[in-house]
Amino acid sequence: MSLIIDRKEYKNLTEIESFNPADLSKLGSVSVFDEKMVNDTVQKAKHTFYSWSNITWEERAKYILKAKDYILKNIDHIAEVITKENGKPLVESVTAEILPVLDLMLHYGKNKAEIITKEEINLGKWSLLNKSSYIEYKPLGVIGVISPWNYPFSIPMGQIITALITGNTVVLKPSEQTSLIGVEIENIFKGIDLPEGVFNLVTGFGETGGFLVKSSVNKIFFTGSVATGKRIMASASENLTPVVLELGGKDPMIVCEDVNIDIVSSGAVWGAFTNSGQVCASVERLYVHENIADEFTYEVVKKTKKLKQGNGLDKNNDLGPMISIEQMGIVQSHLDDAISRGAKILSGGERNTALEGFFFKPTILTNVDHSFKVVSEETFGPVLPIMTYKNVEDVIKLANDSKYALTASVWSNNINKAEKIAKKIEAGTVSINDCISTFALCQTPWGGPKESGIGRTHGKIGVLEFLEAKHIHTDKGTYMKKFWWFGYDSNRFDMMKKSLNILYNPINSISSVPDLIKEFMKNKVL
Repeated sequence: MSLIIDRKEYKNLTEIESFNPADLSKLGSVSVFDEKMVNDTVQKAKHTFYSWSNITWEERAKYILKAKDYILKNIDHIAEVITKENGKPLVESVTAEILPVLDLMLHYGKNKAEIITKEEINLGKWSLLNKSSYIEYKPLGVIGVISPWNYPFSIPMGQIITALITGNTVVLKPSEQTSLIGVEIENIFKGIDLPEGVFNLVTGFGETGGFLVKSSVNKIFFTGSVATGKRIMASASENLTPVVLELGGKDPMIVCEDVNIDIVSSGAVWGAFTNSGQVCASVERLYVHENIADEFTYEVVKKTKKLKQGNGLDKNNDLGPMISIEQMGIVQSHLDDAISRGAKILSGGERNTALEGFFFKPTILTNVDHSFKVVSEETFGPVLPIMTYKNVEDVIKLANDSKYALTASVWSNNINKAEKIAKKIEAGTVSINDCISTFALCQTPWGGPKESGIGRTHGKIGVLEFLEAKHIHTDKGTYMKKFWWFGYDSNRFDMMKKSLNILYNPINSISSVPDLIKEFMKNKVL
């Protein structure tokens, strides 16, 4: 059964129906917002922005902490909603979706970020002229968040909470495939009596997201595919609306020959197959040193075959379904390309027809290289290609041979060696002896260069994406004209040269200071 709706029918739809990808049962429906509805929602957020931005960080934090308590009180229900609509196991709905949000809320709720306070600037020698400068940070206004279906709670909530605590208002457009989770986010803010218009939800297909991008929002945060990200950036450029884009990855895992094979093979299996491999930072390319390749691959295959696949509501299952028949088709096309060119399938490699929903067996394959789609393109499914390498220089080149650069991981018992490798990897985040999990660390930045996107979320860098830096410059006196103002003549030119020598070569020029001061006073400039 296909749940893909022909795009030609979008204009005739007034609702989106949501289905459980594990058993294809209908979960509910939401309205499709048209352009006027989106623009009206943005205007409501703009109207509320002024009052919301003028209260203190501490007052906004009270709402954030109330939301934290609401989530904790309703954690079973929220996890179930996530699992039913997205498909991931309940354990992952808690650890990968809810936990990072709670940690972020507590972090902002209890710690006023130093970056929002006045920041003095050292002007160096210019301060001698009674000058001073500082930066203060102001909220941008209305933040548009267009969120993905793979982490439909933790990704948008991280951006929403950061936007709200910094004084912005928000309009969220969730993925059409996980709209009900967007509604659940709205229920959280309704449940804590957040002022009307501070958080706003618009639902619909890609067209609705397009309306949001073209609206008068002050910034867009988008997580999704490269193709859609490029369209958003092009559309946003018409209004010079700034964007933050997190567009995916083809993340390498480098396994050195000195590792504990049992531990690291378990890390590889989790890194490749958590959320059924539908993770922008999942392990999609594994490079293992040739001296341990056979034993390591054996352990990975053995552990993969033990994974339990089924409905995520069953707490005993490790893997849930994929999100759609369309996404499974992408996975199958990458595997078909690999098989046709001689790849060896060691496990999986096909849809799990014993289960009703969109289940694809976790797949391990070898005999592949960078010319294969499964190595060069983002598969976004439960597929792990394993390759070998001989030396560090070669594996660094292989790791960097990608249009993506979101994350990477290096695994070794020699931390100094691992750090040297990590520093040469082109990625926004390189983890040593771990993978993926830094997304849950709210203090660390998330994002990467190349086609993995633009900008960052999380951490100090991520918070700054929601703020406008305003520079205040002060000259402490109006009693004299500046020597660089008009009234140019040869005397002024000589004064300038003497001033530069005193400022930048004082040892040889100190004797001329008294005479220069007299000339400044005589010409009434400073």
